[in-house]
Amino acid sequence: MTTRTPRRVDKAGLLIALLLLLLAGTIWWDMSTLQLSSVYGLGPKAMPIVVAIGLAVLGVGNAISALSGGLPERESLRWMPIVLIVGGLAALIAFIRFGVGFIPATAVLFACTSAAFGRRAFLTDLAIGFTAGVVIYLLFAKLLTLSLPMGPIERLIGA
Repeated sequence: MTTRTPRRVDKAGLLIALLLLLLAGTIWWDMSTLQLSSVYGLGPKAMPIVVAIGLAVLGVGNAISALSGGLPERESLRWMPIVLIVGGLAALIAFIRFGVGFIPATAVLFACTSAAFGRRAFLTDLAIGFTAGVVIYLLFAKLLTLSLPMGPIERLIGA
């Protein structure tokens, strides 16, 4: 006969579950305050509903796993990837705020995120991010006729 050791409740997992549920509730509440209507069935409220339900399902699943002790052991925390991603996001916000433009902001964010995941070809990643930014900009600005933050490069493309 084997004896089972009782699994411990994962407090961090419960905290994450609570945060997911709070985020789901916040999105649902915000969506419910929208004064929009749609004549075609699906309107602007559809995606917030999907996201809120998805987050709620993830939160409940995470809570169940945390209470049953089914979450895997976490690795030790490494700060450099977090700093790189947050730095990339901060650069994106600053580039857009100061008129540098969407394309360079996307390139920097892509390169920083790639570096955070361990890739060490920063200049190549800048070029890939730049190319992705141009494609995304053209899709949004020309095909969907939506406006993205413009800088000198975007003005050249738009001319």
